[in-house]
Amino acid sequence: MRIGMALKYSGGFKESVAELADYEKAGLDIVFVAEAYSFDAVSQMGYIAAKTERVQIASGILPIYSRTPTLLAMTAAGLDYVSDGRFTLGIGASGPQVIEGFHGVPYTAPLARTREVIEICRQVWRRERVQYEGRHYTVPLPAGQGTGLGKPLKIINHPVRPRIPIVVAAIGPKNVELTAELAEGWEPIFYVPEKAADVWGPALAAGKARRDPELGELDVIAQASLAIGDDVAGLLEFGRPMAALYIGGMGARGKNFYNDLARRYGYEKEAELIQDLYLAGKKDEAAAQVPAELLEKMSLIGSEGYVRDRVQAMKESGVTTLNVTPIAGTHEERLRLIEKIKEFAA
Repeated sequence: MRIGMALKYSGGFKESVAELADYEKAGLDIVFVAEAYSFDAVSQMGYIAAKTERVQIASGILPIYSRTPTLLAMTAAGLDYVSDGRFTLGIGASGPQVIEGFHGVPYTAPLARTREVIEICRQVWRRERVQYEGRHYTVPLPAGQGTGLGKPLKIINHPVRPRIPIVVAAIGPKNVELTAELAEGWEPIFYVPEKAADVWGPALAAGKARRDPELGELDVIAQASLAIGDDVAGLLEFGRPMAALYIGGMGARGKNFYNDLARRYGYEKEAELIQDLYLAGKKDEAAAQVPAELLEKMSLIGSEGYVRDRVQAMKESGVTTLNVTPIAGTHEERLRLIEKIKEFAA
């Protein structure tokens, strides 16, 4: 089991990267860099590549709507080159609030677009002349849609690898099924190992039935806050505002993927109430309604024995990469948490 960590994307970035070298020495395997509506993730990942030697670098995630498929492929190939083959392309659909609200692009057909993006990216990395006719992307652009001067091109440089790993952030059944079929890795959110098989098992099985054996086993990347000790239970409360934001505020009523996930976990009444409160502007009251059990089960916060047991539960449910957020007062304490979880995972 690999150990990963997300790098914060708002403020103090250079300082975070300076500390990343210490995490690398402590055994961190992979670092994830988000792209929301802050600075772009690509420039930051290039900076990380220059400041580290061993740790894998992943976008977590690049939205599929804000770049063309070929630009995503070029970007991934460039990052893989400057990192000496350490890059993983994490992609996802994001949501309509960001895509339409910040990028001004219609949020349409996320599932079909994801498939087409993956297929085009792999054409680019194989240095084929890119020719693709999909429902949403046509390369080259036909004469009826442009000047008629477009011609099939292949990437000039030779990518370090002909197939850069792709991770897809997915929680809906159809998107999870597509991910299990086409991608090297899958990144769900709010992962609860005891409920994973019921919620995602059928979709994963359907996708894996069509999976190319050359892709290898699906890398399952679970996120979890991390704190170890006999007096850390109170740190679970730090997860409430984010859980309320996603379950209550990420999307409109009837169009919130995270609210749907909470309902599929069995928290139907709580999910409805959190959304009602959040959309009414009562964010603190919404956070207070996030089930304590959900916060506990999707975290690695507790005594050493408890965290060991939770890591084992993650493993048994199929998790192969733990993407942790170490919670402690000092850099040295956070380093010790990475060393400890690395030991547990081994």
